[in-house]
Formats: sequence, structure tokens, C-alpha cells
Amino acid sequence: MAEVVRMPKMSDTMTEGVIAKWHKQVGDKVNSGDLVAEIETDKATMDFESYQEGTLLYIGPKEGEAVAIDAVIAILGEPGEDFQALLNDAPQAEEVTEKKEVEGSNSSGTEAAPQSNVTPESLGVTVITMPLLSDTMTEGVIAQWNFKVGDTIKSDDSIADVETDKATMEVTAYADGTLLYVGLEAGEAAKVNDIIAIVGPAGTDVTPLLNQKAAPTSQAAPAEVKNESNKSKVEANVTTENKATDVADDSRVKASPLARKIAKDKGINLNEIKGSADGGRIVKKDVESYVPATKVAPASTTAVPVATETKAITLPTFVGEERYTEVAVSQMRKTIARRLGESLFTAPHFYLTVSIDMENAMLARTQINEVAPVKVSFNDIVVKAVAVALKKHPAVNSSWKGDKIRFNEHTNIGVAMAVEDGLLVPVVRFADGKSLSHISAEVKDFAQKAKTKKLTPADWEGSTFTVSNLGMFGIDEFTSIINSPDGAILSVGAIQQVPVVTNGTVVPGNVMKLTLGCDHRVVDGATGAQFLQTLKALLENPVRLLA
Repeated sequence: MAEVVRMPKMSDTMTEGVIAKWHKQVGDKVNSGDLVAEIETDKATMDFESYQEGTLLYIGPKEGEAVAIDAVIAILGEPGEDFQALLNDAPQAEEVTEKKEVEGSNSSGTEAAPQSNVTPESLGVTVITMPLLSDTMTEGVIAQWNFKVGDTIKSDDSIADVETDKATMEVTAYADGTLLYVGLEAGEAAKVNDIIAIVGPAGTDVTPLLNQKAAPTSQAAPAEVKNESNKSKVEANVTTENKATDVADDSRVKASPLARKIAKDKGINLNEIKGSADGGRIVKKDVESYVPATKVAPASTTAVPVATETKAITLPTFVGEERYTEVAVSQMRKTIARRLGESLFTAPHFYLTVSIDMENAMLARTQINEVAPVKVSFNDIVVKAVAVALKKHPAVNSSWKGDKIRFNEHTNIGVAMAVEDGLLVPVVRFADGKSLSHISAEVKDFAQKAKTKKLTPADWEGSTFTVSNLGMFGIDEFTSIINSPDGAILSVGAIQQVPVVTNGTVVPGNVMKLTLGCDHRVVDGATGAQFLQTLKALLENPVRLLA
């Protein structure tokens, strides 16, 4: 008897999936455990294995199409079996895609033209869309194309490097053939699921397909499709206060993705830089050492001497020039602005501050580092103490879910790290059960990955509480915005040598201030205060962390 195969829910936040690639065709025999398709979720691209057996009688969505959870994507059964009744009884995957195409086909409010019958399958081509490479990504910037129109590519080739809000990641072709169309130039942005490229047999005319699915690739830089080459050309005008001339296109200059990004942030045209790597390729050091030509300052004006009745006073002449530099907002900075704005203006914040006597912690750290395999920092001790304290105060280890509050029984501590473009928060999972050396090694590994943009979604997702430390910069105390959906965040200041009163006597002491930021929807003042009392006791007597 024929059975339907539905789009599975492959992550807790997934609402739909995109068929990245079919590994079976209609008529193929499918066994339980066979790889049927690759599905792109809101987290990653994952393999979809069949839990059923039979012959593949029907495939609904095409590669690159989005499908809602539980929609029918395929049907298995006996060869020649009638399956139409199953399609009539269940919502089909095509309905989801067709609805989206109709909604986006006419933005002016006029009646849309009838849909053409042209599909990627009818032309024998594969449409490559901007993939969802992180849970917070809404658009991606093409950092670099690794191929140009007319090149032959393979299914496992990385056709482009895409800059997301978290890191620069590779986009795989998933198809063999010739690169027929490139939807945007390097440095331009495309929203998730927008067409960025088309691959197929050499000489295929994809104009009908582009006309059918015509949509701007980026709101910031609309693309114009030329019929004779089927390739988008983006004309960008770069202006400054003293200069308003067109900058030559540097998208074809041989340069590393990092060098290209630094040049873009600094407003430097790569055509003006001489590369030092093989073949004249421009690398990071070339951009950082580049000195632009010095501008000629405008002619100075002489101040008019000011005269008084008794004495003439001559003022020195000073000529200044008003100028500024504007840098395009990176994907990471856009996401930081959006998420922290949502957190601050949605979650009612309040703050509690406590002073910690760090004398015993300083002695304990010295002794620990004499035997520890890796050097333990004060921040590592704070992370461990926070995790232990959260086990005793689960209300602080919680998050607001609208109609319910989630009390997390595990302690995943996010550690805020500053990087060149903004802030990343990798997560130390189950920190309460790990040793100080284990925590230290993980944090150091995360820091190295963050600097080289090698962190993956698995590294920064799933925190239940966040620690932000600016003590190494000499900051006494500060407040932080909660890292949603966490219910609280801890701000760690520097250890300061200050006078303290001990047994009625003023003596030198080492004090560190901690500020707890709370979401008042889930954490009350008394609850936060009790958590800080426990945390204070652990840090002032760190031997309790080893019990």
C-alpha cells in the first residue's frame, strides 16, 4: 500500500525546509535507511533518510523549493500503484511554494500575470539560492565568487564565499554543469532563498526562468539583467565629501576573502593595491599596509587681527578640515543591532550589583595553575561558579516563552567575546559538570575560532545564561543587555585594589564587582539577589567549587 513521505521537523525552530538535493528519482527502489534527499533547515543542511520501503512513485517539491513541515514531499509504494487519492487527501508541497511565488510576484498591488510553465527541470538546470547558514541570518553578502559565468563546475565545488552575520562560509553548487548565471556581484547582499546562481548545460537560455522569477537580489543594490549575457551587472556609486567619482569595479581583482572584507570596511579600492602573494594575489597584510595618496589641503585663510583701544592682538591662524569615513554595516553588526534592540525594548531589564572579596580566589588560582594542564583565568572561575549557582537557583536559569516560562535543568553558559566586527557568544555546555581546566581549554579554543571566523552554529546556539567580562580592560563595573532568550546576564568588572574594613581595621583588599542583569518577566528582585549571594559565597571560598 502506498505511503506518503512528509517534510520532517529537523530542529526545534524549524517551520519549513528547502530541498537542497534529491538523491532518488521517481521509479527508484528505496530501502529503509537510504539517503533520499538533503534538506536545508533553519540551522544547517541535513541528510534525510527514509524510514519506509518501496518504489518512489512521486516527488513533490523540486530542488531549491521550500516546503512547510508535514507537507507531502514524496510517495512510496508498489510499481504502478495508484497514489492520486493520497495527494487529494493531503496538502501538497507545491501549494506552499506556489503560494509564496504568487505573494512575491507582484509588489505593486496590480493583478499578477499568469504563471509560466518554465521550470528549472524543464530547462534541465539547477537554481542555487542564498542558503540559511545560521539561525539568525536573514541575508548574506557574497564575499567572493570562486567561478565566473561559463566555467564548468562540479556538485561539490564551493562556488562562492558568503559573509553571514556570524562568519564567512562556503556555498556548495550541489550540481554538475556550466555556471550560466550569477545574480549579484561580490560585495552585494541577497536575502535568504533569493536566486544567486544557475547551473546547467552549456548554452542553455535561462532568460524565461529569470523573467518568471524576477525579483531584486538586494534592496541596497538592484540588479539589471542583460538578455544577451543573462548576467546581472550592479553599478555602485561611491561618494565622499571631497570626491564624487565612480570607483572602478574591483570584484575581479585576485584577493583573499579576508583582505577583500578589510578593504571594503576601510573603503579601499583593491585596484589601487599591489598584491604580494603568488600571482599578485592581495592578502591581509597588503591592505593593512596600504597608504592612500595624501590629499592637498585647501588654501588657508588669514584671520583678521582684532584691535582694541589699547593694544592690537594677533591670533594664530588654524585651518581645519571637516571630514569623516562611512563604513557599510556588516551582517554581524546588523544582527547585533536587531537582536539587542529586540531584547532591550522587549524584556524589562533591572540590575543588581554586588562586590566580591577576591583574596581567596587569587590564592586559589595561583595554586591551581601550579598543577593544571592549562592556565586557568579568573573568568574561567566565574563561569564555573555561575554554573554551580544556577543549579541552586533554576529560576535565574530560565527564559520567557510568551505563554510559558522555561526552567532549564542544564547549564549552558554563553561567554561573550569581542571580535573585529562585533560580538560572538560561544557556549560552554554543561559547565557545572566540567573542571576548571576543561572550561579553560574550551574557552581558549572558542576564542581562537572566533578570531578566525571558524565558529559554527553548534558553537553559539543553546545558551541558558551569559557571562560578559570587561575586567581585562580595567572597567570597574557595567551593565549588559540580556542575550535573548536567556533570562539573565552577568557583567564582570576588574579586580580593584581598594581599602576594605576587616575586623574594624582598614586594610588593602582586592574587590571585584558583579552586576546581574535580569528579565523581570522571569526573574524577580529577591530571586536575583539570592543568586548573587550564592555566587558571592562560591567566589569568596572557591574551594567549594571543587567539592
